[in-house]
Parts: sequence; structure tokens; C-alpha cells
Amino acid sequence: MTLGPGQSLADAVSAATDILRDAGVPSPRVDAEMLADHLLNVGLGRLRAMMLGDTPAPEGYEALVAERASRIPLQHITGVAHFRYLELAVGPGVFVPRPETESVAQLVIDHVKDMPHPRIVDLGTGSGAIAGSIAHEVPGAEVHAVEFSPFAHAWAAKNLAPLGVHLVLGDLRDALPELNGTFDVVVSNPPYIPAEAVPNEPEVALHDPPEALYGGGADGMELPAAAAASAARLLRPGGYFVMEHAEVQAGWISAMLARTGNWTTIRTHLDLNGKQRATSALLADPDPGNERISE
Repeated sequence: MTLGPGQSLADAVSAATDILRDAGVPSPRVDAEMLADHLLNVGLGRLRAMMLGDTPAPEGYEALVAERASRIPLQHITGVAHFRYLELAVGPGVFVPRPETESVAQLVIDHVKDMPHPRIVDLGTGSGAIAGSIAHEVPGAEVHAVEFSPFAHAWAAKNLAPLGVHLVLGDLRDALPELNGTFDVVVSNPPYIPAEAVPNEPEVALHDPPEALYGGGADGMELPAAAAASAARLLRPGGYFVMEHAEVQAGWISAMLARTGNWTTIRTHLDLNGKQRATSALLADPDPGNERISE
């Protein structure tokens, strides 16, 4: 089935699904429906009900499908990324937040749930996904966010201003020196891809900004190590640090934290797919010895 003018919504979505599948899009049916709903703005439930009748396909649908078939990210076409309970504005120049990062935000939310007024900072906030989710879900939290890229900072500002997050344009390596030793939590999803490791997905390789992907150095660990050093500077004694990383980097991250002597209760956390995608630790005071626990 081909996609063309005059088709019913059901036929157009079916044709779009085939086109996207042939283009290698990982979720062709969902993306075909999301593109149709982007134009109709009725919600997926209503959209699927409309597909049972003779509703015509919306004008412009064929062009959007062609864009997605060229592997432009769905979120760049619609301008929206869904993350936990938020709809985030995204587009060229900012990293599109991934579902696995939702579990990193959850670690922070669980840690501070009994604190009356926790102070939290997100280093390398990108679109503001983690910082915004914490501000939205933790009443009374004072949330700060740091972003180095002026382009990503502009997207984060749009997303975080309504949530009361204190956003600064700065480098995670030396940001917020005036707040050293005052945070209860530091969270970071820094760039961590090694220099020579080009992502397989065209949406990532061609459209996510390189500064949000590559962590520096052959192993990609310069910025993760810098995030840990900044966390040790920014946290109060006993404060909580959690950082996302690639599954294969879990052992290196834990060893790096232990080697500094700054951290205790070092733990590796699994995402919803059972992959080791985050590591947490507590800032030692004084250092009673380090331990690493996988969970």
C-alpha cells in the first residue's frame, strides 16, 4: 500500500507503518500514529477510534512520514518528548531524553521523599528532563540545573521556567562554586560515549548534538569523572550522588569512585531492561571505607 492524497486515516496509517518499517524505524506503527495525532491533536485513543470509520487522513501527513522515514527523530518533528509526567519541548541542538533515564530520576525522587526541603542539582541537564521531573514530583525541593550548550540551555529554559528550577549556563566541571557543600543530591547524565564509538541509530548519530554524546577521551570517561569530582565538591557530607552511564561502564565508574576515597555505599542500579545504567554513592565524612553493591 502506498501513501497518497485522498486516503482514509486507517489506510494512511497502515501505509505509513509499512514505509517506516522499510526505512528501519524501530517502532513504525507507533510512530505512524504519533505523526497522525500530531496533526489531528485528538489523543491516541480517539485517533484509533477514528480509524474505525472513514475519517480522511490529515493534510501534510505524507510529508511528515517522509521526514520520519529519513530518520529525523520523531521528537524533532513533533517538537515534544515525553518523560515521566512531563511534555518537554525539544528540537535540534538538544539531546532527546531516553526512557531509561526515567529510572535515574526515580532514584533521586526515592532518596529525597522524606526530606522536607531537599536541595538538588542536575549537572548537564540537557532538555531539563531530570531536573524538571524532580521539581514536578518533589514538593518543596529546591532544584538547580547546569547546562553548557547555549542551544540546549535555551530548550531547558523553556521547559524549566514554569517549574521553578534555577537554571544556569555553565560547565559541570566548575559550576556553582558559591554553593559548594550545600546540596543534598547531585544527579548527572553526562556525555559518556567513547570518541571512536559512533552510535548505530541514525537518529542519534546524525541528530543528537555531539557535545551531548561524547564524554571526552578515548574511553569517554572525562566528563563522567568530572561530574563525580564536582559532586564531591557540591554535596554536603553524606550527600547522595547518582550518575547515568553505559552498561559496560558500570565497573569502571564504581572503581573510579572508590579510588578517589570520597565515596561510600557505592551501588550499581539496573534500569527497567535489567541493564546496569546508573551508579550512586554517598559522600563520605569521614571515609569509613568503600563498598560496591549491585542491585
